[in-house]
Amino acid sequence: MLAKILFISSMRLFLSIFIFISGFLGSNAQNSIDEVLMKYNKHNVAYINTQKAISLKGYVFLDARKKEEYDVSHIENAIWVGTNKLNSKEISSLVLDKSTPIIVYCSIGVRSENTAEEFLAEGYTNVKNLYGGIFEWKNQDYPVFDNQGKVTDKVHAFSKHWGQFLTKGEKVY
Repeated sequence: MLAKILFISSMRLFLSIFIFISGFLGSNAQNSIDEVLMKYNKHNVAYINTQKAISLKGYVFLDARKKEEYDVSHIENAIWVGTNKLNSKEISSLVLDKSTPIIVYCSIGVRSENTAEEFLAEGYTNVKNLYGGIFEWKNQDYPVFDNQGKVTDKVHAFSKHWGQFLTKGEKVY
């Protein structure tokens, strides 16, 4: 009888631990770009989706990723600005006219929000954050270009974790 009670108690403890761990892991995993952006962004910068962005003329694209990510591929004619905080002089040298339409992007739209905020703080009036970043751009079959200006299928996926959101193209780490 004592063995049966110990077995049932052990099973209850195991089940409780399993449920706790499953719930913890499930609540911390992001299953979509929406969930990631809701969790990490402050939403101080308006988003623009890839379909709208590709149809617009006259926009300047700024790439807010690491240089090695940009070197693998980027949106055509995008200017690399990196991930470090820019100073006023750097910002004003990149885009002279503060009314110029600007779309900032990164892998999915988290790092680009910070860069876009810097431009808004400097008085730029038409700055957008590309929703889903270059991952969503590629997922929608829009072209990306290598450093020689040639269309490529490669996209730097940043890490295995973030790479889950890149569903098309060749992932590079």
